[in-house]
Amino acid sequence: LIPENIPQEVIPGTGIDTDHFNVCPYPKSNPVTFLLIARMLWDKGVREFVEAAREIKLEFSDVCFQLLGFLDVKNRTAISHEQMQIWVDEGIIEYLGATDDVRPYIADVDCVVLPSYREGLPRTLLEAASMARPIITTDVTGCREVVEHGANGYLCKPRDANDLAQKIIDMVKLSMDERREMGLRGRKMMEQNFDEKIIVEKIVSRIESVLNIT
Repeated sequence: LIPENIPQEVIPGTGIDTDHFNVCPYPKSNPVTFLLIARMLWDKGVREFVEAAREIKLEFSDVCFQLLGFLDVKNRTAISHEQMQIWVDEGIIEYLGATDDVRPYIADVDCVVLPSYREGLPRTLLEAASMARPIITTDVTGCREVVEHGANGYLCKPRDANDLAQKIIDMVKLSMDERREMGLRGRKMMEQNFDEKIIVEKIVSRIESVLNIT
């Protein structure tokens, strides 16, 4: 237990390697592309992402929606190969499979989306922000810590495909330069608050504080 006379501080995870996940040029080509990176579970908000995509394509047919992550994981909320193929055949989304290196996929998109129902501190959002991509995510603990609404992305209501669709439309309607500036603000946030070197220093400092007092 931490002694009561030591000030309490929440340390944001283990941080992000901002050198490894470095700023990359913002894509200049159309269409505007949104990417959800996660294990393919319903709890990650995949259903809401697909429903939002279906709604948006009625108005913006050239907007692209991509999913990246493992399918058929051993989880009761896992999405099946069959369900994924239905969405692909419908023309709603592109399924990119799974990867050990998300960087080239983040580099190719305009915005990273994670409409998860619950999270700790989503590493994919840290990686996206570190690479200077704007973010859309749910206003829940963990996710909201990575986004300042309107500054480096948008927060949407959890389990609400309509609200998610509206936030995506808001992002689409921004100019490329406005989206780029959003991403750069996210990068600055990572450098100032989430860089792993800063996190390690905080952890070491807390340990030393406890040892010195105890």
